Amino acid sequence: MQSQKKFPPTFSFEFFPPQTPEGMEKLRATRAQLAQFSPKFFSVTFGAGGSTRERTLETVLEIQAEGYPVAPHLSCIGSTRENILSILEKYQSLGISHIVALRGDLPSGMARAGEFRYANELVAFIRQTFGQAFRIEVAAYPEYHPQARSAQEDFANFKRKVEAGADAAITQFFYNADAYFYFVDMCEAANIAIPIVPGIMPISKFSQLTRFSDGCGAEIPRWIRRRLEGFGDDTASIQAFGLDVVTAMCARLLEAGAPGLHFYTLNSAVLSTKIWQRLGL
Repeated sequence: MQSQKKFPPTFSFEFFPPQTPEGMEKLRATRAQLAQFSPKFFSVTFGAGGSTRERTLETVLEIQAEGYPVAPHLSCIGSTRENILSILEKYQSLGISHIVALRGDLPSGMARAGEFRYANELVAFIRQTFGQAFRIEVAAYPEYHPQARSAQEDFANFKRKVEAGADAAITQFFYNADAYFYFVDMCEAANIAIPIVPGIMPISKFSQLTRFSDGCGAEIPRWIRRRLEGFGDDTASIQAFGLDVVTAMCARLLEAGAPGLHFYTLNSAVLSTKIWQRLGL
């Protein structure tokens, strides 16, 4: 963890673009509550469909207009260079200089990947076209991407993103801190020395958590899964237990030298706020 201890801790919160006016109002309230913690930035996810991408831009612009630093996600799968260039030029013209560069998932019904197959190609394109105009975050998978053919291949993919010009990485969420520590050890052995910020998913609903975990390859340790299963539909007990587990893990990560935390908020401030307060941040 020596490579990570030299970076000042960065704390950030992630949102998804709301689909309804009510969702926008909820996100405004969430943002106002989380802004009191002076995060380094808010990030906004980027969907595969055109309308979702419009909502990403709308949400990003609203956050920026409120005076908060914002980092839009940019997924390249299924896109053309012309389309990606247009989006980046738009962000640059608006004074947005922070991007989370991702491969993303192929849009439903689309058979071909487009002009970018992997996130490292997107990172390289941004660097070749815009130089250092953007700070680029990329994704890291301590428990490995579910589509990777092997752990070695997955790490090689991450290394290519760093070599292409990534400034920092945000991990997929996890509940096993040792997976993160081992991933950082692998990075240090490979002379990778960028900040690798742990992604944190507060536990709100067990069914929702299992769906997310199955989709992204993040493991729910058996002892946590069995405890959550035992609570049935008792949401209060699920969230209380989740707060204990996630807060303890965050404390361990920060004490070991992790360079901050990135909260996957699901557009709700309640659990992230409680974890933040318990950590004494």
